[in-house]
Amino acid sequence: MKNIIFLALLAFTSAALAQTSPVLPGNSTIRGSVADSTSSQAIEFATITLFRQPDNQPASGALVDEKGKFSIDQVAAGTYSLEVTFLGYDRKTVRNIQVVAGKDLDLKRIQLASVNTTLREVTVTAQTALIEEKVDRLVYNAEKDVTTRGGDAADVLRRVPLLSVDLDGNVSLRGSSNIKVLINNKPSTILASNVADALKQLPADMIKSVEVITSPSAKYDAEGSGGIINIITRKNTLEGLTLNVDAGVGNRSSNLGLNGSYRHGKVGFNIGGFGRGFYNKAVSTLDQQTVVNGRALVTDQDVDSKDRGVFGNYNLGFDYDISPKQSITAGLRFGLRNLHKIQDQTTLLFEDNVLTDNIMRDVNSRDFSNNVDVNLDYLHTFKRQQEWSISSQYSRSGLTNNYDANLLGLNGEAQNLQQNLNFNTNQELTFQSDYQTPIGARQMLEFGAKGIFRAVNSDYSYLLAANSQSPYTLDPNQPAGALDYRQNVGATYLSYTLTTANKYSFKVGTRYEYTAITAETLENGAFDVPDYGNLVPSLNVSKNLNNGLTLKAGYNRRIQRPGLQQLNPNVNNSNAQNITIGNPALRPEQTDNFEFGFSKMIKQNSLNMSFFGRQTNNAISQVRLPSDTLAGALVTTYQNVGQQRSYGTNVFANVQITRFWSVNGGFDLIYAHLEGLAPAVGGTSVAAENSGFALGGRIMTQVKLGKGWGVQGFGFMRGPQVQLQGKQGSFKGYNVGIKKDLLNGKGSIGLAAENFLAARTVINHTELTAPDFSQISEVQLLNRGVKLTFNYRFGKMSFDAPKKKTRSVRNDDVKDGEGGGGEQGGGGAPAAAPKGAPAKGKN
Repeated sequence: MKNIIFLALLAFTSAALAQTSPVLPGNSTIRGSVADSTSSQAIEFATITLFRQPDNQPASGALVDEKGKFSIDQVAAGTYSLEVTFLGYDRKTVRNIQVVAGKDLDLKRIQLASVNTTLREVTVTAQTALIEEKVDRLVYNAEKDVTTRGGDAADVLRRVPLLSVDLDGNVSLRGSSNIKVLINNKPSTILASNVADALKQLPADMIKSVEVITSPSAKYDAEGSGGIINIITRKNTLEGLTLNVDAGVGNRSSNLGLNGSYRHGKVGFNIGGFGRGFYNKAVSTLDQQTVVNGRALVTDQDVDSKDRGVFGNYNLGFDYDISPKQSITAGLRFGLRNLHKIQDQTTLLFEDNVLTDNIMRDVNSRDFSNNVDVNLDYLHTFKRQQEWSISSQYSRSGLTNNYDANLLGLNGEAQNLQQNLNFNTNQELTFQSDYQTPIGARQMLEFGAKGIFRAVNSDYSYLLAANSQSPYTLDPNQPAGALDYRQNVGATYLSYTLTTANKYSFKVGTRYEYTAITAETLENGAFDVPDYGNLVPSLNVSKNLNNGLTLKAGYNRRIQRPGLQQLNPNVNNSNAQNITIGNPALRPEQTDNFEFGFSKMIKQNSLNMSFFGRQTNNAISQVRLPSDTLAGALVTTYQNVGQQRSYGTNVFANVQITRFWSVNGGFDLIYAHLEGLAPAVGGTSVAAENSGFALGGRIMTQVKLGKGWGVQGFGFMRGPQVQLQGKQGSFKGYNVGIKKDLLNGKGSIGLAAENFLAARTVINHTELTAPDFSQISEVQLLNRGVKLTFNYRFGKMSFDAPKKKTRSVRNDDVKDGEGGGGEQGGGGAPAAAPKGAPAKGKN
């Protein structure tokens, strides 16, 4: 089946190629770049159409690349006009372009104005939109959101259309939690061990934007069956020296961040650090029924929790221009997390409605980690859009999950003390090489190879003590153990892009990955996890219509490998009635994704709607079964359970009510059906299935009050999520922030409040059922909060940028904060500037 689909895609692309108009029989080249008129940020994938004058007939065209640049080759001598279009921007036409035979022409930078631009008020309204819809992704510009200051990456992702984030920080995309999360287009062990915990390390103030890629091309790793989330952090490589200070003080958290950058000539450095401390209280209840060997047991549990933690994230970057066409970049990122959770657990056990036990426990959980990523990259640009890169990265994370559980006697003294010590390491070494080259004026060829070498280790042990005066000894009923897991991935890909003169864009490709795995534990020996190979085709098609309507369709196949927490065989019974354990024998799941969407601009307003379908085979899912050793307890683990099918729609709109007031929001509606085998008491498996709808939504409003004042509000809700054995709980939240710019825009002060109308506004209610158990749990967060924030930028960046170079890698380095950025620091280009002439306009 997969070969038939792949051949069909190739045949479809070949037919499109056959219908493409021939390239002009000339020997000149027209090149240039496209950028936002206000931010000077490159606009990728804009459509370029070249018309002959005076008959205004289409002559050729091109698609702007990911660096904002374009090139039209084999242009004959004559007079032309050039039209630039992209969703969300006004159409731009450059007229009277004179092409001389045998001479290339550089139009320099062509600037597009946002459709929200009002020329008389450009300093107020002509800014990068909060939400941008691009050809292959949706972009959320987090730097425009004032209410997330002092928060973490999870707070940012809750605001992104298509995404849902639960109370623990677990992220899902269109209902699927099997996604790949990247930082600056690269994987990281910071995210590999536990995405939810890692997001707490990444401060919101360091995030520039979030890209949601629902239909990734063959260039991306095949991992992430639901799609890819790419978190872009702030960086700066303009001339000069700056230092930025961010601080916040609140009743639930406080933060301090310092970021600095220096650039002179060919060399640039940036350094940054951010620390955040928080505390929170929560109460939860658990109502659980199990049936084991004919015994019907009921568990009633109440838990009071106090969480406190410190998170830090630090980075150092370096880039050097070896020559006008060669550059190297290097980076070092370090993160740490120290999280303490103190719980008072009161558990009542009943059998046949008779109280059989009353258990009181104090539990102190310690979740510590440290992570480091080191990268070294080389880029060689041969000519416009033709480049070769070599990338390497080493990542290592250390994770400690320990807890002490003290059983309390009637007099409140600790007795029967228990410890679980769990130390984990995850290492990755990655090498990658990519090459891209244009073919004529409207085609692009990309290919490359990649190798990933992973090593995961987990050592765990269980200790007991009779009382606080007794020494700890190994628990004879739970012997110490260790996991040794090796995973090596080799991959190669080929991708082809075609843009036609009538504004169709096709991107077709395939990727092949081969994965070799060895896994063994100290107590059980080697696991039989076979090696596997995956062919991963992809196809993306888009069409820009003249009335502001863009249509998109896509198909891709993705795989999802199990993560460290899903593999870890350590038995975590910090809550003895709700035990968790990983499964080293998990195999990857495979998903086929289909989607169709459209975007429509209506004056200053935009509407985006997409429909999608997804089928996953060998789905990895959480499953639960009653414990056969501990009365009334449930054990949660992971299994490849069977199939999962999802269908849904996402609607998102951005409405400019007035020039100063905008509202955006949307909703997701997903129908999911799961079926497969679930574990049962006695080591057997039983058929299980579940289905239902899931609804989620979000809304945000921004008001600019003038004189530097601004107000922003945000609210979200997530409905129950379907699982194989029940539904995971729903919850909601909201916040409001106000900000005042100070000192000519160099600083700002703000006040933000969240969930302030009630003490327990965030309540998560979950119900799980199976033939031999039922569980109802409820968590209430006491998270009413208020925070005062402050920001100030020292130093100055020069906008007399150095001489423009032919390499394209620096187009991603855009000045953030005051002013513009980019290679030329702003300004426009004349309609037909001769090659080498400076661009005219404000700099």
